[in-house]
Amino acid sequence: MKVFGSTVDAQTRCIHYRTEVDVVAMKFKCCLRYYPCHLCHAEDADHEPETWPRDEWGQPAVLCGVCTSEMAISAYLGTTSCPSCGARFNERCAAHAHLYFG
Repeated sequence: MKVFGSTVDAQTRCIHYRTEVDVVAMKFKCCLRYYPCHLCHAEDADHEPETWPRDEWGQPAVLCGVCTSEMAISAYLGTTSCPSCGARFNERCAAHAHLYFG
């Protein structure tokens, strides 16, 4: 799965967020491309971001950078770790959820 933006490693960490638990990439509704974060999208994309509407939260739009499995938005919002490999996710990402999911 290709991840766009300023990644710094194969587990989707980027120049903006690169702690041990920053291992998810979000598929942006507007371009259907995975980016590590909203700042990477802003720097790389030539358009404004769109958020996923609630009625589309069943779509696979979150990528685990550890095992590369995709998960539905609703599954991601309901967990703090990858359901496939158990990798811990950064719980502080919830503060940015409104930038990805409407």
